[in-house]
This record gives sequence, structure tokens and C-alpha cells, in this order.
Amino acid sequence: MTSKKENVKSTNRVLRISQLDALELNKALEQLVWSQFTQCFHGFKPGLLARFEPEVKACLWLFLWRFTIYSKNATVGQSVLNIQYKNDFSPNLRYQPPSKNQKIWYAVCTIGGRWLEERCYDLLRNHHLASFGKVKQCVNFVIGLLKLGGLINFLIFLQRGKFATLTERLLGIHSVFCMPQNIREVGFEYMNRELLWHGFAEFLIFLLPLINVQKLKAKLSSWCIPLTGAPNSDNILATSGKECSLCGEWPTLPHTIGCEHIFCYFCAKSSFLFDMYFTCPKCGTEVHSLQPLKSGIEMSEVNAL
Repeated sequence: MTSKKENVKSTNRVLRISQLDALELNKALEQLVWSQFTQCFHGFKPGLLARFEPEVKACLWLFLWRFTIYSKNATVGQSVLNIQYKNDFSPNLRYQPPSKNQKIWYAVCTIGGRWLEERCYDLLRNHHLASFGKVKQCVNFVIGLLKLGGLINFLIFLQRGKFATLTERLLGIHSVFCMPQNIREVGFEYMNRELLWHGFAEFLIFLLPLINVQKLKAKLSSWCIPLTGAPNSDNILATSGKECSLCGEWPTLPHTIGCEHIFCYFCAKSSFLFDMYFTCPKCGTEVHSLQPLKSGIEMSEVNAL
């Protein structure tokens, strides 16, 4: 008999994350309904709803409450997650929906409480009470106590997984699954493949910025093209002056970096800014200084062409 009771409880037990997701879905739905409702008054005078905003919100929430909790025993977020409220005061192990009084008190505590919190200061101020400051302090003290109670209830909920809100605990209603949840068989092959691929991709993303691709390319090109001796002859200077050693085009604003090869100014400057250890891709000479090509050598190159 005890094992049967434990099985019933385990099948109806709702995960904490599911209950929290249902609360977040409810908040998102309220914001969506309110934004859609205010769009209907877009062409009217600005601030038309500001004076009666708490009352309008309370009417909208009552409309949602009527067709969700009152008729279906579940909020919209709970319905999406296959969850509904159960009367915790019922001694029956079978599902018992919340009573009519519990549903009405749920609306009073949630909708009425939010409306009273937004309107209480205006109501007290309109009566021109002499002790308005003391009454305001008392109201703030009561609101603080309710917030503290909600915090304590949330900590207990995290430990036991029951009664996600203080209202649910006071009214004796908790979340259960509408239908028993079947045990699912999970295949880990796809998950392992995805984890492996994401780990490899993150490793590449971390490693690629540390690799100097341009320097590696220059080093590979210097290995593929055998280096000759020191280019001292005018013939080598004439052939190297016809094209930039980086882009292979006619050198624009020809400059040298300390060797006999010619570079475009923008090619050499951008490469040096990108890599402070930039070397010539043809001879491997490090950049000592970026100097413009002498006019005499440049004119001899033009005549040689």
C-alpha cells in the first residue's frame, strides 16, 4: 500500500523548473496582453489610460482569471506545460481540483493585492488624513512583511519543491501534472556528438586568434621558394622593383624595409601594424625601418622597364 502511495506522489510531482517556467510564462502573457490592449488606444489622447491604469489592469486580469484558473484550474503557463492546480487540503489521493472559495481567494490575493498596492497611497491621500505619514509607514511595513514572507516561502520551495508562491501555500493549492509523465529513454549518441563538436569549435575559436596567419604564410612561401644569396646585383633590384613583394602589383608609393625588395607603402605599413615582428616574405629580413625608395633608384627602375 505504501509503495502505491509513493508511486502516485512520484508520478504527480512537478519539477521546480517547470513551476518557475509557468510563473514566467504568466508574466510574459500579462505583458503581452497589456501591450496589445494599449495599442488599441494608440490614436487617442496621450495619457488617457494613465489615470485608470490600475483598474483597467485589474479588469483584464479578472478576465484572464475567469477563463484560466476558474474554468480550467490552471493558468496559461501551466496549461502549456501540462500542469494544473490541486487542492492540497483534500485527504483523497486522487486528483481534487481547487474549490470555488480557493479560486475566488486566489483572485483576491493576486489581482486585488496588486491593485491595492498601486492604489493604496492615492486612496489614503484623497481622504486628507492628518496622520498620512504614519499610515504610509504602516503600509510600507505590511508590504515589506509580505515580501519577506514571499522570500522565505521561495527558499522553502527550493528545498521541498512545493508551493512556488506564498499565495499557493496560504490557500493550500499546489501544482501537479494533468497526466502522468512517462519515463523517456534518452539516447546519448547525438548529445555526445554535439558536445564534442561544440568543444572542438570553442577550441578553434580560442586558438585561431593566437596564430599569426600572415607570418605563417610568409614562412611557408619562403620555404617553398629557395632563397638565393644576398641580392647585391642591380639585376635583382630591377626585377624586384617591378612588383610589390606582398601584393604582386606595381608598387604604389614604393618603400623598403631594410632589404632589397620593394613594397607598397600601404602593404608594408598595414603588415607591420598587424604584426610587429613582420619579416620580408622573400628573404626573411625583419623590418628595421620603413623608408621610401630613393628617387634615383626609382627612375633607373622605370628606365629599365
